[in-house]
Amino acid sequence: MISKPRGTNDILPSEVYKWHHIENAFRTICAEFGFEEIRTPAFEYTKLFKRGVGETTDIVQKEMFNVIPNVKIREIQGDEQSVASFNRYLEKEGMTLKPEGTAPVVRAFVENKLHGQGSMHKYYYVTPCFRHERPQAGRMRAFHQFGIEIFGSVSAISDAEVIALGATFIERMGLKAVELRINSIGCKACRPVYDKALSAFLEPKLPRLCETCNDRFSKNPMRILDCKNPSCQEEVQGAPVMLDYLCESCESHFSEVQNMLTGMKIEFIVDSGIVRGLDYYTKTAFEFISRDIGSQATVCGGGRYDGLIEEVGGPETPGVGFGMGMERLLLTMEQTRVEIPKPNYVDLFILNLGETAKAPALMLAQALRNEGIKVELDHLERSMKAQFKYANKIEVPYVIVLGEEEVRKKAFALKEMKTGTQVDYKMDEIKKIAAQIKAVE
Repeated sequence: MISKPRGTNDILPSEVYKWHHIENAFRTICAEFGFEEIRTPAFEYTKLFKRGVGETTDIVQKEMFNVIPNVKIREIQGDEQSVASFNRYLEKEGMTLKPEGTAPVVRAFVENKLHGQGSMHKYYYVTPCFRHERPQAGRMRAFHQFGIEIFGSVSAISDAEVIALGATFIERMGLKAVELRINSIGCKACRPVYDKALSAFLEPKLPRLCETCNDRFSKNPMRILDCKNPSCQEEVQGAPVMLDYLCESCESHFSEVQNMLTGMKIEFIVDSGIVRGLDYYTKTAFEFISRDIGSQATVCGGGRYDGLIEEVGGPETPGVGFGMGMERLLLTMEQTRVEIPKPNYVDLFILNLGETAKAPALMLAQALRNEGIKVELDHLERSMKAQFKYANKIEVPYVIVLGEEEVRKKAFALKEMKTGTQVDYKMDEIKKIAAQIKAVE
């Protein structure tokens, strides 16, 4: 038997209604906040993520799923020159399965010149993503992410609205024990001053820091604070805090964000440890954190990234947004016993008995489907008892028994399964039947 790849999951019909529930809720709330949907390809040129997400991130250094054409695989089965040629190919034309949603949306925004269609843009996405990392609870190699982006606004209103949408969505999903933690990680004016102070603190500790942290030291020392290695976490205790180095503009912006969140009655904790795992963030960084899936986990994370669009080749355009993993959200909801209502996939089951009832049952089902009724009927020529047993199993609200006598009379009884109440109808009273079924939906 061929099994699914490690780090992936099948979403079966018995579970997919949960996905529909949160996807529909997310789309609804995005519409309420004035966001439009955008969809991007499943893979992009690797250089997009190296430039956008950042060379020092775990995604780029350890987790990217690179796409290698068969012809290139054949080319590298040989000498060192072939390997060097292949590496040059990867640098220039290599492709990667999408590891996150923001960089592709930025690329689409720039390439399609959407910046020429207005001064501010609000987008949301629901997309599959891929990271070649060690699978664990709520963290798969193939996963799903939804997120939002606002392009064109430097105002703290945009930061606050992005956070408000996340807070509102989490609340609507029924999650209670989720903390909002916010921080400011500065801008290109004040970050260099902080990086200098942080580097001075970290340099004596380099021999005791992991290889990844040593690599990040010269490129982006703040990323060392985000290392998950326990020994590295011990070494960075007492490190300088970015909040103490904010320039006047960043300090004012962060203060405005906090005041706006307070005004909306959104509770938060200022946490100087929130630096996010991607290089493109500036100023506001935030995470919604839950402890309900076995350990502290980020349900949603985001922030401001005022230089990303320019980095990807577009005009100087500020941005702010967040990303949220659907698997982790569902796991958190399951751990906290949040019930997701299971819908009726079938409104009506037609029991058809005997050869003469087959075609009339199918025509009746099609006529009712045309009226918006979800109809199932027997395909297996089972007995009446077996068909009723199946109708009970799928918890269908209504059934119709169609046998030789009902076909001859062109009439039948519509039975409500919960009460046992029956109402007689003629075969052509389609709209009346549909109206009764819809009345109790």
